[in-house]
Amino acid sequence: MESKEIDKLLSDEKEHLNKLHKIVEDTIKAEELIIQNLLHPPIEMLTNQQKLSDRLAQFGGSWKFILLFGILLFIWIVFNIFAIGLYKFDPYPFILMNLILSCIAALQAPIIMMSQNRQEEKDRKRNENDYLINLKTEMQIRSLHQKMDLLLEEQIKTLFETQEKQFKILKDIKFKLDKLSTLK
Repeated sequence: MESKEIDKLLSDEKEHLNKLHKIVEDTIKAEELIIQNLLHPPIEMLTNQQKLSDRLAQFGGSWKFILLFGILLFIWIVFNIFAIGLYKFDPYPFILMNLILSCIAALQAPIIMMSQNRQEEKDRKRNENDYLINLKTEMQIRSLHQKMDLLLEEQIKTLFETQEKQFKILKDIKFKLDKLSTLK
């Protein structure tokens, strides 16, 4: 009889371990796609124009550009104020300088917008990766909950079986005690 109980306990334990292995396998299968996307993101293919717009926008939005442009404007103004005769190519209201500044602003704005659009696309991809990471974490948490539920279920089942065996033993002891008391 004890051999049958041991075999039953071993088979129950094996079934319990198989359930845990199944949960782990399901979780690993579900996470493979997410991990693949995170480890091997699609390679960004940039055209020469996109690379150029990124470099121009990066330079146009730097302190180096502001300082160089400020120095150039200062030299332009000072030269045209103090130059004599034919050397004065843009006298005081600096109309040529205003035209050049307007042209630079007109060209610089779309270049910066192209670069910002590309940055927005990068941010969108980064957000997608964050979503995949959060999804992976949620799946791991669900898997842990399943494992905990399974462990608790098995533990409660074992506890009830143990109590049942204890009640049987107590009944046997009570029966034997009653039998002994009737013999006296």
